[in-house]
Amino acid sequence: MFEFLGLNPESGLWPASDYGKDVIVGVIDSGVWPESRSFKDNGITEIPSRWKGICEPGQEFNASMCNKNLIGVRYFNKGVKAARPNITISMNSGRDTHGHGTHTSSTVGGNYVEGASFFGYATGTTRGVAPRARLAIYKVIWDEGRHASDVLAGMDQAVADGVDVISISMGFDDVPLYEDPIAIASFGAMEKGILVSPSAGNAGVTPGSLHNGIPWLLTTAAGSVDRVLSGKLTLGNGQVITGWSMCPANALVDELPLVYDELISSCNSTDVSSFNYGIIICENGDFFDQIETIAQSSPTAAIYISNDPRIFEYEEFQYPGVVISPEDGAVVISYATSVIDPVASINFQETFVRSTPAPVVASYTSRGPSPSYQGILKPDIMAPGSLVLASSIPNVYTATIYPHIELRNEFAMISGTSMACPHSSGIAALLKGVHPEWSPAAIRSAMITGAINIDNTNSPIKDSGLNYSIVNPLAMGAGLVNPNFALNPGLIYDATRQDYVNLLCAMNFTRKQILTITRSSSYNCQNASSDLNYPSFIALYTNETAATPTQKFVRTMTNVGDGPANYSINVIVPSDTNFSVYPPRLSFNSKYEKLSYTLTVEYSGSKTGEVVFGSLTWVDVIGLHAVTSSIVVAPMIHTGT
Repeated sequence: MFEFLGLNPESGLWPASDYGKDVIVGVIDSGVWPESRSFKDNGITEIPSRWKGICEPGQEFNASMCNKNLIGVRYFNKGVKAARPNITISMNSGRDTHGHGTHTSSTVGGNYVEGASFFGYATGTTRGVAPRARLAIYKVIWDEGRHASDVLAGMDQAVADGVDVISISMGFDDVPLYEDPIAIASFGAMEKGILVSPSAGNAGVTPGSLHNGIPWLLTTAAGSVDRVLSGKLTLGNGQVITGWSMCPANALVDELPLVYDELISSCNSTDVSSFNYGIIICENGDFFDQIETIAQSSPTAAIYISNDPRIFEYEEFQYPGVVISPEDGAVVISYATSVIDPVASINFQETFVRSTPAPVVASYTSRGPSPSYQGILKPDIMAPGSLVLASSIPNVYTATIYPHIELRNEFAMISGTSMACPHSSGIAALLKGVHPEWSPAAIRSAMITGAINIDNTNSPIKDSGLNYSIVNPLAMGAGLVNPNFALNPGLIYDATRQDYVNLLCAMNFTRKQILTITRSSSYNCQNASSDLNYPSFIALYTNETAATPTQKFVRTMTNVGDGPANYSINVIVPSDTNFSVYPPRLSFNSKYEKLSYTLTVEYSGSKTGEVVFGSLTWVDVIGLHAVTSSIVVAPMIHTGT
């Protein structure tokens, strides 16, 4: 995972930040399992004196369970109790009963744990993205539910306690900004210089399904990594095929009969049960239905021929088997039908890295535009979210074997934008460690403008949710987060508190609604503007839009390089679009100097739902920096908010 992101001990963001030493990350989630090895504090120095938080005792949780790594735990359930006055909270403390919070917090800042694996897959040393950062946990998710007021209270307390970054792997759907507790609390965090990093949601490919598309946040989508959890298939003729398997047991499948029968090869009926010995070949069906049928029919194992992307995001593999591609499937069927008594073997619990292509955008990750405000391009960034290995808790199962065997493991592999979010949060923490003076907008800008939009085959990143077509930024933002590029971005797009207020003032909100978000009457609406100084661009059209809609954007860049610098413009123009940039060169005389430019976008394509996209890159003439912004032209979505 870390090699895939370029994090290494020799150079770049890890050593520059001392692995996030003394940066405090607040995790808003379902609590924590403090006994997990990921939260040991060996090798970690004393708690920073600026820390104001506590380790709040409660049910099955005492204050001594915190340490120099896990420096604070609090819990919030007044909202849940008020909504259901007669309720009894089943675990009235910061202890995690879901596993979600333990997984996300160990991903962002867990300590080193040797010998980690998921039932023999992905073995090695696990650690958080910022393994020397400090963790403060705020439990707001309960077995009894979640209430907006508890989320708001938890986030406000994290700000008061002195965290530097807030990681929050959850969201609220179909609410306007002034009713969204994450929007309200994160505005207060932003005012104090705290970056808030939430997840984009797991609603899939429907446009406008994203949550947390809040202008003052860093919103993260999910993608894959270059790792294959493998079942190695060996045919009787010696040919070896690397397939996919997460079977959680080292099942013995050795030189068994290989069965291919066209009449039952869809593996969707009880006819399979007549073959209760050997390895069944399944094709032309839904893997999730097929593995259920196979498990009920009890052959020794199965080979599934499929390229359904959901398989490689799914945490369960309840019966011995292996998934292979249609290309490899043709080879297997040819062998099975051309020899007498074909046999095969499957070896489980193997892992391979540097698989291609990677990353791909996850099929489940929610898509923009943001329904809460469509004028800012969301999501911002993509991070690893599929089958992320991190700590679990002992009283929930992490895998199953058919029919009803539940297995537990110290570590779980889980998929979701909830898992991508703490990767971004950890990188933000590392950047905060190197650049404590940077604003949340500066950190976000560095992460966005340095992201990678090509995969490890040097081709544009593909969208697994849309038949592996080239992805657009409404699915992944700028691309895969690139920590080492973000360390020294050259230029940043910064934004002040008043800039966000100016945006709110342009949203047709009432004064009361704006005050609900800002919680302060010290701001004014004299300079209302929908043109926020954001490191990306989105131009929206509707069926009623003029024949050739034109939109103008003004951006101001701050030179954070070490001295004078000259930049020129490179553009990739979206199809059916004309655009101009003025001036085409920016010459900075000193560090922290600010210069502005204007982008004009004119779209002449059809207005029947097309999304077109390109990019604008400011390139340092001596080749040190390339500062890239996505440009999207997309249809406006209809929202209920």
